[in-house]
Amino acid sequence: MKIRTHAALAAIVLTPLAFAQNGANGDAEAGPPPTETRPVTNNYHGETFVDPYQWLEGDNTDANRMGVLTEEVVEWTDAQNAYTRAVLEGRAPGFEFLRAPREKLKRQMQDLMELDSIGSPTMAGNRYFYSKREGAKDQAVVYVREGARGEPRELIDPFKLDEDGLVTVSWYVPNHDGSLLAFGTYRAGDENSILRILDVDTGAWLADEIPGKTNLSGWMPDGESFFYQRLEDLDDPYSAEIRFHEIGRHWTQDPVLIRQREAEKLYEGLGVSDERMKALKTTWGPDLTPGRDGHWAVVSYYTSTSANDIWALNLDHWFRTGEMDLIPVLIGEDGRNSGTIVGNHIFLQTYINAPNGRVVRVDPYNPDRSKWTDIVPHRSEAILRGFSVADGVLAASYLEDASTKINLFGLDGAAKGALTLPGFGSAGLSTARDRTEAFLSYASFNEPSTIYQVDLSTPDAEPVVWEKIDIPVDTDSVEVRRVKYSSKDGTEVGMFIVHKKGLELDGNNPTILYGYGGFNIPMTPRFSATLYPFFEAGGVYAVANLRGGGEKGLEWHRAGMLDRKQNVFDDFIAAGEYLIDNGYTSPERLGVFGGSNGGLLTGAMVTQRPDLFSAAIVAVPLLDMLRFEKFLMARYWVPEYGSAENADQYKFIRAYSPYQNIKPGTKYPAVLLTAGENDTRVHPMHARKMAAYLQAATTSDQTEDPILLWVDRDAGHGAGKPLHLRIRDVVDQRLFMMWQLGMLDEG
Repeated sequence: MKIRTHAALAAIVLTPLAFAQNGANGDAEAGPPPTETRPVTNNYHGETFVDPYQWLEGDNTDANRMGVLTEEVVEWTDAQNAYTRAVLEGRAPGFEFLRAPREKLKRQMQDLMELDSIGSPTMAGNRYFYSKREGAKDQAVVYVREGARGEPRELIDPFKLDEDGLVTVSWYVPNHDGSLLAFGTYRAGDENSILRILDVDTGAWLADEIPGKTNLSGWMPDGESFFYQRLEDLDDPYSAEIRFHEIGRHWTQDPVLIRQREAEKLYEGLGVSDERMKALKTTWGPDLTPGRDGHWAVVSYYTSTSANDIWALNLDHWFRTGEMDLIPVLIGEDGRNSGTIVGNHIFLQTYINAPNGRVVRVDPYNPDRSKWTDIVPHRSEAILRGFSVADGVLAASYLEDASTKINLFGLDGAAKGALTLPGFGSAGLSTARDRTEAFLSYASFNEPSTIYQVDLSTPDAEPVVWEKIDIPVDTDSVEVRRVKYSSKDGTEVGMFIVHKKGLELDGNNPTILYGYGGFNIPMTPRFSATLYPFFEAGGVYAVANLRGGGEKGLEWHRAGMLDRKQNVFDDFIAAGEYLIDNGYTSPERLGVFGGSNGGLLTGAMVTQRPDLFSAAIVAVPLLDMLRFEKFLMARYWVPEYGSAENADQYKFIRAYSPYQNIKPGTKYPAVLLTAGENDTRVHPMHARKMAAYLQAATTSDQTEDPILLWVDRDAGHGAGKPLHLRIRDVVDQRLFMMWQLGMLDEG
């Protein structure tokens, strides 16, 4: 049974401002703060929807900058935040019983999260660059070693840039000899990276500074110039451009090779319709990757969330003449194709005649498909997720039943065996073109992330630990099960289930079900030390490999997008039913959790099957799918979801869009919605509107099954969040689940 509070709370109506002020002082009253309704009628292809909370989107007077914060939305959000904090911290009357469990949980989470974490090294010359976050530090510091086992030397400490811990190093790339390091930083989760250059010998920053959500595309062999991508206009996410920079030149003088706003130039003579060209201008746009010797580059242009076109660019010709000599290699095909220059050839990952992927060698002077040479063949039983190149070796990374396998090949396609991995889990490989030395990162549900040093010329050798963090949990205390279940239409779906060994399947175990189901992204085994107290208390954690994800290749992704999006929700519902039917849990002790596209998933669960579970965490979500593409960069995702502006697509979007499917008078489960005010991907209006509507619509007792909203003013979509805020979030979410799944002692 869910733990209930002991006293009914008086319903006192407060203005949002008054509630924010009272809540800030710890005197929050019963129930969420009230929300004014201001009905707006929207017409979609002859059907109307009255939106009572459209004003919570913000100022929409500028069609190019929708959802700008207004004073009244700030005031309303302050009130909601104050209420949520008062409840989850046990300061609101009637919720005091949460205070002691929260303090205990906070101590546990701090102990488990204030542990070191480290990334795989990037090799350049004799230098090994890596990031490491130590102890209670809010952000990772970038270090360099001379030699793989040399003494660490600090290069970039974000705390020295911002004492609040809100600045993060988002990426870093050394030039080929390791003498210079390009890196990006952003603040408070906005992901608008500024590119800077550091002299590795002295640690001094050069004067070069390039703003605009910048990413390095690749260094040239001279070590003093590079290509990069940025936005022409930070307020226009569809304004990507590719430029070339030489150290010491002001970025405004850098020549532009490709502009997303002028994408027609890439597609001249390729027969692209005006309608298609318009759609291409609202994708992720262009990128360029130069070869290590600087003679050729691969140009890529995203055409959807799951496909991109590929050209070869003769850089020698461009440097001589300034003319773009673009040679079409792969145009108009599905799949996230990727290419890299190796010598005088392109090594290209493609899905042509290979639904699970293959790698071919292409002559850029003669890229006709009949001339392609197979290097990594198609495999029917495994999904090719990517490849990297070392000295004479190509490493292909596969997924088999949602776990990583790495096979090695010569550059002529000769099979060289499989790389020895520590077990069945998730692995990544960091390679360099001038050596067979590589670094393998590996983790699983019951194995902490570890970095191994390997030699790709001897794949059978046992990996040697390069860096491993001691984790104060007993990983042998849990077991991981891999199960298969049938979805509504009979499709077989896989799921990982993790719990304490010897757990009795009595149908009464508190269980958290996690899912994503989109964008061809697979859910593979990950380690989380913070789950171990949950396991010790009898908790079960399940991860479902839903359609729409990348666990089974392109067809699996296609089966969960556009008019087939309901398959994703059906798969998740079937996962919950499997857990109940097989004795793991019950609806009263089942909670669901998802973020971003996974927030759309759990939001849909709230409206489609509120009877199936007791609690939902809906993090940084998409929820109003009739208006989503009007905000921020969301038109990127129209190929994934469709658009309500299209009459045919409107029908299936309207059928599942969580916000439009709230039904007043329904007993909804407890819901915790979260958002980031600085999110440049998913607008916080989704969480705001959903929270207001659910609070008004539910018939549940909100002292027992509350609808809570937390909008983080110092964060975005989640990337770069400092440790102290991540600890707070984990405590909030875990306490909410423990409360709602009946894991707290009464009294």
